[in-house]
Amino acid sequence: MRRHFSMIRDFQLADWFTLANAVCGTGAVFAAMRFLQDGIVGDLMIGMALIPLAFVFDALDGRVARWRRQASTLGRELDSLADVISFGVAPAALAYACGMQGGWDAVVLAYFVACGVSRLARYNVTAESLSGGDDKVKYFEGTPIPTSLLLVIVLAVAAWGGNLGADLWLGQLQLGPWQLHPLVLMYLISGTLMISKTLRIPKP
Repeated sequence: MRRHFSMIRDFQLADWFTLANAVCGTGAVFAAMRFLQDGIVGDLMIGMALIPLAFVFDALDGRVARWRRQASTLGRELDSLADVISFGVAPAALAYACGMQGGWDAVVLAYFVACGVSRLARYNVTAESLSGGDDKVKYFEGTPIPTSLLLVIVLAVAAWGGNLGADLWLGQLQLGPWQLHPLVLMYLISGTLMISKTLRIPKP
């Protein structure tokens, strides 16, 4: 028990914002499951609203760490794990709940999450070299995983208009043994951009 409390005492203020990010992402996954269970659109909308909130916490943890000059390897690892949940797994779960449940949809959504995990792992490994010896990384290789917030916004607009399930935008296609909802291709594009090594985005 003392060891557990000792670990908590090692957390910096910024780490609590990171954990809040992870809690929001987890809540979004639960909301997606609740919608699939009860069919209440309000639950789905709450889950989608948690992703922008996670984005806010994700932005704040970095600002707080720089303000207090308490950036650490632990904080960076926590940030990556939280981002995988909030901007990888949660957006994929929300897409599934919205109706992207075909076999090809599942492949694309799994690819999207794998790209997010790969992108964060690569960032952590290369952060020191990309920073050029400074404390701050100067640019991103590939799009940052929080850009998946844009995908959730698209889903929220669709859900608000009642375009879910069989009424999902762009309909569905039967390709071989499985179905594909063309809207899921935005996840394919997003995942591919995340793992791009040629796309370099200046870090603010």
